[in-house]
Amino acid sequence: MASEEIDDSLYSRQRYVLGDSAMKRMAQSSVLLCGVGGLGIEIAKNIVLAGVKSLTIQDDKNASIEDLGTQFFLHEADINKNRAEASSHHLSELNPYVSIKTLTQKLDEKTDLSYLKQYQCIILTESPLNVQLKVNRYCRSQKPQIQFISSDVFGILGQVFCDFGDEFEVMDHNGEEPKEVFVANITQGSPGIVSTLDNKVHGFENDDTVVFKEVKGMDCLNGHQFKIKVESPCTFSIGETSLLDEYKGGGIASQVKISKHFKFESLEEQLKNPALLHPDLCKLDAPATCHLTYYTLQTFIQKENRYPNVWSVEDSEKFENLAQELNQQLTSPVDCINRQLLRSICFTSQGCLPPLCATLGGFVAQEALKALTGKFTPLNQWLYLDAIEVIPQDPPSPQSFHKKGDRYDLFRICVGEEKVKELANTKLFMVGCGAIGCEMLKNYALMGISCGEQGKITITDNDLIEKSNLNRQFLFRPRHIRMPKSTTAAKAVLEINPGLKIAAQQHKVCPQTEDSIYNDAFFESQDVIVNALDNVEARRYMDARCVTNKKPLLESGTMGTKGHVQVIVPHVTESYGSQRDPPDEDFPYCTVKSFPATIEHCIQWARDKFEQVFVQKPQMFNKFWATNGDIEKVIKKLSNDEALEGSVKVSKSAYTKPTTWLQCVEQARIKFEKYFNHKAKQLLHSFPLDTLLSDGSPFWQSPKRPPTPIIFDADNPLHMLYIQSAARLLADVNGISWTPTDVDVTSIKNLLANVKVPQFIPSSKRIETDESASKGQEDSVISGNEEQETIQRFSKILHNNSNIQVSVITADQKPIEFEKDDDKNSHIDYIAAAANPCCFDRDTLTYTMWDKWEVYGNKDFTLQNFLDHFKAKYSLEPSMVVHGAKMIFAPIMPGHMKRKSHTMVKLLKPNNHTKYMDLILAFTNENDEDDDLEGPPVRYYFNL
Repeated sequence: MASEEIDDSLYSRQRYVLGDSAMKRMAQSSVLLCGVGGLGIEIAKNIVLAGVKSLTIQDDKNASIEDLGTQFFLHEADINKNRAEASSHHLSELNPYVSIKTLTQKLDEKTDLSYLKQYQCIILTESPLNVQLKVNRYCRSQKPQIQFISSDVFGILGQVFCDFGDEFEVMDHNGEEPKEVFVANITQGSPGIVSTLDNKVHGFENDDTVVFKEVKGMDCLNGHQFKIKVESPCTFSIGETSLLDEYKGGGIASQVKISKHFKFESLEEQLKNPALLHPDLCKLDAPATCHLTYYTLQTFIQKENRYPNVWSVEDSEKFENLAQELNQQLTSPVDCINRQLLRSICFTSQGCLPPLCATLGGFVAQEALKALTGKFTPLNQWLYLDAIEVIPQDPPSPQSFHKKGDRYDLFRICVGEEKVKELANTKLFMVGCGAIGCEMLKNYALMGISCGEQGKITITDNDLIEKSNLNRQFLFRPRHIRMPKSTTAAKAVLEINPGLKIAAQQHKVCPQTEDSIYNDAFFESQDVIVNALDNVEARRYMDARCVTNKKPLLESGTMGTKGHVQVIVPHVTESYGSQRDPPDEDFPYCTVKSFPATIEHCIQWARDKFEQVFVQKPQMFNKFWATNGDIEKVIKKLSNDEALEGSVKVSKSAYTKPTTWLQCVEQARIKFEKYFNHKAKQLLHSFPLDTLLSDGSPFWQSPKRPPTPIIFDADNPLHMLYIQSAARLLADVNGISWTPTDVDVTSIKNLLANVKVPQFIPSSKRIETDESASKGQEDSVISGNEEQETIQRFSKILHNNSNIQVSVITADQKPIEFEKDDDKNSHIDYIAAAANPCCFDRDTLTYTMWDKWEVYGNKDFTLQNFLDHFKAKYSLEPSMVVHGAKMIFAPIMPGHMKRKSHTMVKLLKPNNHTKYMDLILAFTNENDEDDDLEGPPVRYYFNL
């Protein structure tokens, strides 16, 4: 199917990351994947979800019982069936726009490779080294070269190799938005040094290319590209400028993305002289040992026609001797072979670790997309990942690693029977069932987590499945749209492993459910907590609950092409809340409102405008009428000089409130004119281009840039997108129905033909230019006539409409909750179109975030007793006691010193069933009288 016919809601997020050209190249590409075991099916799933033209899966093997522990699209009924044929219809379900084909013939040294010509990328898994070498040679012989990737998982070892040819062009090496900075100064020199405005970090790298615009003085720089050298975080050099005119001011330096070329070597060359990636800086020696081990393993298999026997000392010795021989054949022999790692890979090579398949499956699929699109820097050229940490440090008898003839055999070889049983009896609580949640649940099902008698997985997610979820949340299908994520995901993973014990819920984990559902007793019953969330606030809340209850937390998240994983263990690691992301840049209100100079300013303005028009104003509108009664009462109160909060804004909202779809379109068009044309004209009226500041310098200088009024063009897709999205949102707020035909471009154009747009009339209203001014300061200014105009607007509504129409006008509006994940709701369309381990140490007292102090009281236990407890035990003087948002004790507060004689029961007011409450205490800081020290959480037991 042609790419323009594809429902774009499936690919909206991916298109944002990759761009249109990369998406088109993918949609025209065909990929061959050989081997559909645990790793192969992960690669296939990800490539299909990404949206290539076609994927052919080739596999001559039949499914076995042990495949069920790594290959999630195979079930017991598929045993003895060809793996490719049994998996193909599941892959087809993932994406109807990708053609899935199967080949069942064997790929070996005798195979005629001419059939590979039709593919742009070949991916080999479970292929012997001699076959890899043959296919790689064939791929390099083709013009244009076929991109080649090989990958495999051997027990605890994962491997990837990429060869994209002698001349591989990368159009965008990092996928980041081009950076742009304002210029403060450019020196005349050799080289000339460019300084950024306000010493802002430019973020450029050596050999980046920038282009200048709006430079005054050195005008000849404008429009020309320069390769730069970074001098400091706030300066960079651009070459010879000594002969140029003197810099006078202004200027913007914008990064230009220049394509880069990479040269790859063949597998044959790289085998003995590998270019290795070092993904783990704590194991810098591991990649070299892993490569030698991989080379040794492939050679062992070729010589012996078998894998090393499971946990065989005899085979491991033979394996180690072979490694020593092959090491001398490498261009750079490994100086110090990690024997433990080498032997562990040998012991487990017949096994397969499902999470390693998942990790490499994502990585290889991403490399394939790079090969097809030229987007992002590819692997150059080997990646090795080992999971030696999963092997018990004091392993029991080797027998515990041997196969038992069930679905967990490949996993058992890696971790042993004891660990398999332990995981089966694990109690796990996961919050969120989105993209990460789906992947986690699949991994849990493959490893048999919570399949034992004591095991149980509890999942919760209050969201429903949207169409845009389908290209990354692989457990869901089109038939599941508008169904709960949690229950749907639970049913899907039970198909992967029917033995899984799982309970699906639809509750939010938040303060409102802390007492009734997800209380301390619930958390204490769990062995591990997993976050699969999409927002920081929820992550911090879950982190705090885990710290309070001393439970391990697995935290992860993604944003575009970036991702993070954090393992949080009580008394061992810091928590999620221990570190904070750098605060978002806070833009001055006047900059965002009137002088936006960067895309960030515009996005913030659009987001603020969404909140103001579709959330805050409707909330104020509803509150106003609920508080003040009907319109006649409001007019009477205002006529009697009674101040009514919000009356001015509500009168305007009511006077222009749309009651039909046509009026929604009219208002959207008028808002376009107001925001993007009249506003610019007003700025230029108030501050003409020749306006000077008090010191004689130009008003319009960096970072202020004079605006250009936008002339509405119905043929401009961006202009129409604003009208479409704004009209839809206005209709939703006011309860006005619309149909897909209504929002069609042609229909809206017809309606716009009759819309009268008000002419621009200059205003004398003051425009805020003080960057220290806040929004409230400006909005609080009301002109003298405003009250009378407000009464007039309400009166016109009353006299110009019937009683029924007046009731419609004053009826409640529906504030909109911003939702970024639903691509059909026009929220993002509108934005696009419009633009904490902390430790306290005092003498001999030390505690960490994982500590909790416990105090046991009784019905007569007073606040003074409570304070004396800390004085006696820790020599600390509490300066504040807080429960939730309630201040229990603070000496500086009037009357609080009298509370010392009150009982804790009286102050805290527990319910009959409450056994304890968690309190926060602060203590006097002897080193700083103005800054108290916060102690660990205190759990007070009432013992009533």
